[in-house]
Parts: sequence; C-alpha cells; structure tokens
Amino acid sequence: MEISVPCRRSVVLIVLLISVAALQIPPSEAEVRKTVLKSDARTIIPFDEFGFTLKGVLELDVSGISLSDTNPDLDLSQIGFFLSTHDAWVHVLQQIQELDITCALQSNFVKIVYTLDRLPTAAPAGRATSFYNLFNVTNPGQYVLLLANCLPQLSVSMSVKSSMYNIEARSGRRVYLSAGSAILPFVYFLFFISYCCLAALWVSVLVRKRQTAFQIHYFMLAVVILKGLNLICEAEDKSYIERTGSAHGWDVLFYIFSFLKGISLFTLIVLIGTGWSFLKPYLQDREKKVLMVVIPLQVVANIAQVVIDESGPFARDWVTWKQVFLLVDVICCCAVLFPIVWSIKNLREAARTDGKAAVNLMKLTLFRQYYIVVICYIYFTRVVVYALVTITSYRYLWTSVVAGELATLAFYVFTGYKFRPEVHNPYFVIDDDDEEAAAEALKLEDEFEL
Repeated sequence: MEISVPCRRSVVLIVLLISVAALQIPPSEAEVRKTVLKSDARTIIPFDEFGFTLKGVLELDVSGISLSDTNPDLDLSQIGFFLSTHDAWVHVLQQIQELDITCALQSNFVKIVYTLDRLPTAAPAGRATSFYNLFNVTNPGQYVLLLANCLPQLSVSMSVKSSMYNIEARSGRRVYLSAGSAILPFVYFLFFISYCCLAALWVSVLVRKRQTAFQIHYFMLAVVILKGLNLICEAEDKSYIERTGSAHGWDVLFYIFSFLKGISLFTLIVLIGTGWSFLKPYLQDREKKVLMVVIPLQVVANIAQVVIDESGPFARDWVTWKQVFLLVDVICCCAVLFPIVWSIKNLREAARTDGKAAVNLMKLTLFRQYYIVVICYIYFTRVVVYALVTITSYRYLWTSVVAGELATLAFYVFTGYKFRPEVHNPYFVIDDDDEEAAAEALKLEDEFEL
C-alpha cells in the first residue's frame, strides 16, 4: 500500500498539470500556408501566427471570394483581414464589451491589412473575387492574422494563401521562420551532434564490456540513434522552411523518425521498469499488455501530431486534435510508470523473503531513483516547457526548445549511466557487511511504517 498511494498521487498530479498546460497553446512555426473557407459564418476567423522583426512582410493572396448574401448594398468594409498582437486583442475585446466599437476592424489597436470594400469593380457588374496584397509590418511583435466578419448571419467562402516572413538586414533574403524560431535549425543540429557523440560513447562502452552487455543495452543504442535521426530531420525541415516557407518532404522523414523515436523511448522505459534483462529475461502478461497499450497510443499520438502541424494552429478541428494528442500523451506517460511501480513492489517483497536483502535493497534504490527521474522528466517536458512558452518573449521562444531538449538529453544520459553494463555490478555483488546493513535498514523501515 505504501507504494500504490504515492503512485496514484503522482499520476493524478501529472494529469492535472498537463491539463493546465493544455490551455497554454504555444505558437506554431509559420510558413507559406493555404486555407480554404467554405460557408464560414464565424465573426472572427484566425489563420496564422508569426513573430515579425522591424522588416516584416505579409503577402496575402485571396481568391474565390463568395458571400452568402449578394446584396450590392452590403457594407463590405465590415469584412476584412487584420493583424493583432495578443495584448492588443485584449483591448479590442474590452472595447467591444464596453460598446465603444461594434467590429474589431474599427479598433485602433489592430493593423488593417485589407477590407473587401477595396475590391475593384469587375465587368460587367459586381466586384472582383480575388486580390493580392503586400503588407509591411514596421512594428516588431508576435502577430496573429485574422479575418473579421461583422455582418450578422453572413457566410464567406474563399481560398486564402498567406506568406509571412522577415527580411534579413544584411543579406536582404527572406526568413520564413518566426523571429523567435529562426535559430532552431542550428539548435537542432547542435543536439544532433550531441547525440552522435553520445551514441559513439555508448558503442565504445558496449565494445569494451560486451561480455556483460544485455540485449537492452543494444536497444538503448537504437533509441539514441533514432533520436539523433529525428533531430537532423527536424533541423533540415526547419532549415527548408526558413529559406522557402515549405518543408520539401523533410517533414515526412521527421514524422517517421518522430514516430519511431516515440515508440522506442516509451518501450525502453517499460522494459527497464519491468526489469527485463536486468532482473529477469522475460515479460509477464500484464507487462506485455502495457506495451500493447503504449505502442498503439503512440501511433494515434503521431497521427494527431501530423494533423496538428499540417492543418495549422487555427483550423476548426485543431483544438480537437490538440486535445487528442495531449490525452494520448498523458495516458502513455501514466502507463510507463506502472511497470516501475510493479518492480519496486516486487523487490520490496523479495527483500523480506529470499534472504538477499542487500541485493534487492540496492535494486530497490535504483528503481526508486529511476521512478522519480521519469516523473521529473515527464513533468518538465510536458508542463515546464509549455510554461516557458507562455512567459518568454516571442524573440526567445527557442529557449523552450533548448530546455526540453536538454532535459531529454539529461534523461538519456542518466538512464545509460544507471543501467550501463558493468563487470562488477554493485547491485549484484555483496558481502556479509552489506547483508547485515541491508537487513538492519529494512528492519528500521518496517518499524517506521508501523
């Protein structure tokens, strides 16, 4: 019981914290994006978000404009595109609430990009159904592109292609990554080099201690390699987006290696948590069931991630898929904790019954440490990283990526160090003094529990 209660508390804590983090939605990496609206009657329709510098540009190419009401007397100045920061949007909502304005386009806190009353007249009658507009952003900041439709019960249909980028001061080239994300290709490449070094170090350990290496040690190497491949694909993906606004297929490789990395990492935690290769060369039925749950959930999580990335941060189904992704992530994180708790419980019982108190006490200490580290890793990468996005200036959004990758690297290093192959493993070699000390420690622990 002393194990199960903390476990339940930890799981509940993780669920609550991740639920809170889900409300703090980080901005996505903007690129050339095309969105199609079909009979959309929303008053405010968000499209994309981008961090502009002093030389920011928005290219807006809209075609196929169609309104549900063709009355020529419609006030088309009430329909249009505009840019707004998050802070400005708070003031706009306040103005609407206080009845100072009736439409967001009337606010002095937003930047009007284009209103439909500016559409040229098309022969023989009516207005044109397309336009192209180049808008220069001279005030740096994190902006959201939105469409306001302030005419009640009017539906709009159109195809919107938006391109947001910054002009580099020295070279004059276009940078399609947001101001806080332009450094990400370099960041991901540095971490790729770090994992290459880590993989080389682990290979040298396996070669030197191949007689004491278990199968799981080679599986650890595969996990590190997959993580490195995931990072180099992400670096290339972001690099192509930075230069062209499109991933050019690198996003497909990124999704593949992200999928394999996710499955392998969670599988590794489950295998270590069950003591496979360390404590016993087999998996029990309940442990196999955990793997049967975690692996399909990772497939669902990766599908959700692809939909989130490809549909854009403000698509109609984006929030739903975001919730699916977070729910699946929570379930996977909780599932990998149970095998560690089972191992701790089994080791505690074995320490009192099989006469090898010191061995099992050392194993128990090891798995307790790993349990705590796994919880800290989950908490940091799922909660703290999201919190950093909300409190950090848009210019330094890359710091949340660095924090998350550093935590992941530290977790890999800790796992490898604690479960490395050893000729004289301190968790399996004991003497009489260790046995007596362990027995005394277990006796004191029992008295404390009573």
